[in-house]
Amino acid sequence: MHQEKKMLAHISEDGTRVQTVADHLQGTAVLCGQFAAAFDAQQQGTWLGLLHDIGKYSTKFQKRLQGGEKVDHSTAGAQVAARYGQIPLAFAIAGHHSGLPDGGGRSDTAQDATMFGRLKKSVEPYTQWTNEIKLPSIPPQPEMMKENRFTQAFYTRMLYSCLVDADYLDTENFMSSPKPRGQGQTMDELLKRLNQYTAKWSHPQGNLNQRRSSILSACTTAGQTGRRGLYSLTVPTGGGKTVASLAFALSLAVKNHMDRVIYVIPYTSIIDQTADVFSEILGAENVLEHHSGVDYSAKEDDEPAAYRKALAAENWDAPVVVTTSVQFFESLYGNHASQCRKLHNIANSVVIFDEAQNLPVPYLRPCVAAIAQLVQHYRAAAVLCTATQPALQPLFDELAPGLQMTELCPHPKEQYQAFRRTTLKMRGELEQSQLGAELAAQEQVLCIVNRRKTAQELYNNLPKEGSYCLTTLLYPAHRKQLLQEIRERLKDGLPCRVISTSLIEAGVDVDFPAVYREEAGLDSILQAAGRCNREGRRPAEQSLVQIFTLEGQHVPRMLEQNVSATQSVLKKYADLASLEAIETYFLFYRTLKGDKRLDEQQILQGFEQDMEGRIFPFATAAERFRLIETPAVTVYIPQGKGEHLLARLRAGEVSKTLFRQLGQYGVPVYPDHLKTLENAGAVCQISEGIWELTDGSFYDNNTGLAMEAETGAAWFA
Repeated sequence: MHQEKKMLAHISEDGTRVQTVADHLQGTAVLCGQFAAAFDAQQQGTWLGLLHDIGKYSTKFQKRLQGGEKVDHSTAGAQVAARYGQIPLAFAIAGHHSGLPDGGGRSDTAQDATMFGRLKKSVEPYTQWTNEIKLPSIPPQPEMMKENRFTQAFYTRMLYSCLVDADYLDTENFMSSPKPRGQGQTMDELLKRLNQYTAKWSHPQGNLNQRRSSILSACTTAGQTGRRGLYSLTVPTGGGKTVASLAFALSLAVKNHMDRVIYVIPYTSIIDQTADVFSEILGAENVLEHHSGVDYSAKEDDEPAAYRKALAAENWDAPVVVTTSVQFFESLYGNHASQCRKLHNIANSVVIFDEAQNLPVPYLRPCVAAIAQLVQHYRAAAVLCTATQPALQPLFDELAPGLQMTELCPHPKEQYQAFRRTTLKMRGELEQSQLGAELAAQEQVLCIVNRRKTAQELYNNLPKEGSYCLTTLLYPAHRKQLLQEIRERLKDGLPCRVISTSLIEAGVDVDFPAVYREEAGLDSILQAAGRCNREGRRPAEQSLVQIFTLEGQHVPRMLEQNVSATQSVLKKYADLASLEAIETYFLFYRTLKGDKRLDEQQILQGFEQDMEGRIFPFATAAERFRLIETPAVTVYIPQGKGEHLLARLRAGEVSKTLFRQLGQYGVPVYPDHLKTLENAGAVCQISEGIWELTDGSFYDNNTGLAMEAETGAAWFA
């Protein structure tokens, strides 16, 4: 009898080992099914794994393994899945290398890269697959598929995540010895570590510490008795919300047998601070910090713990993940395998959105819709954690009827009164010289302004001893050094005058006796107030937060509507810091923006409707969903360790580890600012997209990178 030739999926790099297509399909199917089981789709996951590479049974692909021309091996499995009516599986298989495609329309031809086009495409014969692969019974469509097109698209994306991660892992395990992934302590063990850490607070002294302890206790109890769902944690600044939210998350995870905690932060400038806090409490080996500016390389000579963390960064296979809103939501709406392979690990997780008021308004509807999907269909719990809750329940009511938010903080109104440590004072318009004189006359004061240029100008007119200027024009390592000096001077009672942009408002632990804040949104004003009399050592009436406008300066365009909403609230409420005023502010702000402005790129509309007969615009949505709408370019500063790191880069070294370290010496600049520096001969391009400051006179050790024009706009500091 004629014996069929073994059909291969992979050949090891040294050419000594082979993996058959059947073995790869079976291995991927097991992993993919396990991943999809987290949202009750194990059968669909198994089918995905078994079908995704059946195109490798073609003679042309076998020649490709020996150095032949490239061949499309993904379309075959997609076409088989479609014939069985498994359209989400067809999308996932078609995109498992090139990215989830747009669905397109029925008029598309085989030359189009859409799903409809791929289904019409001719493929190389691959008939041997039926002799080696036996498909289980046809998986039933989940109930959620009856809801709407957006739900169907989200389900497709989650299946896609399961497939690409399983495919990568099975291939990786064949190409080299299995990697030590997914190691870390259990949720039970992490909760014990947290309880040991907080035990020192069991007998709190003073009213504020007693209240912090009460909030922590309430969050722990809510987690011990709670279920997966949607929660809010509305804790005033200084109320200990970071540790309290972690206590809730770990307690809920233990009670409901959940897999991990994911902490989502809006600001790249404070993510390392939060990761450091969690690492101190839980152990660094259990905490993964992951955002667009931090990556890890996995080298053979790495210590095992470092190696595991490098691999975990690819798919969030870690007990606690600290990430940014940009990384989280752009992955949820992305379409490439590298972005999406982590998504299935959000299922059965507790996701905490810190500073939830900073969810980007132009993308608010898609963000809320994604949170609702995770809670309703993927066994996740979500916590909106903030001192200024953005009143999102009406949006959840619209996008996910029946999904109600539960507040975790006991008696929020009472807490806000108890934690009140400042008095807001409206100063009206000030001349910049007058403001400078007032700041110079005070020993310790913080002034927050809306423009980096204004910050530099005010700083230049202050006494030099004990004065600081904090903006994103300072590279991060420099900014951290200055913040440490600031904390020490405040503690020692030395002169300390700080001019800053909004980067100091959220998550930066400083305590000034007086704060000035240029007019902005109410949320920013209250965040600024959180840097004043933080520990409650002074009477509230003596701890002034003064709100001002500058003569001759207009409100920056990106803040105009925030300011308009604040002014409207001022007319209705004498107490701007009350919960009622905060809720009114956010509701009025969104009214000013209008419903269309909550989804400016029409992301949801693209999935919810047939757009001229075209469906599921995965690739188009990924291109449109950009939280940072004006991408900045990083200019690296050759100071301190940065000089040595840049020398390595110039010498040709390229690694993720090097770029991660260099991130501490980079300043983000927008295109016109970069052009100004380039025209002045102050920067040079090392390679594509990588710039170095070559004229040191353009970096001031007090104010950072020279800036000659206002540049760019982004929704975060």
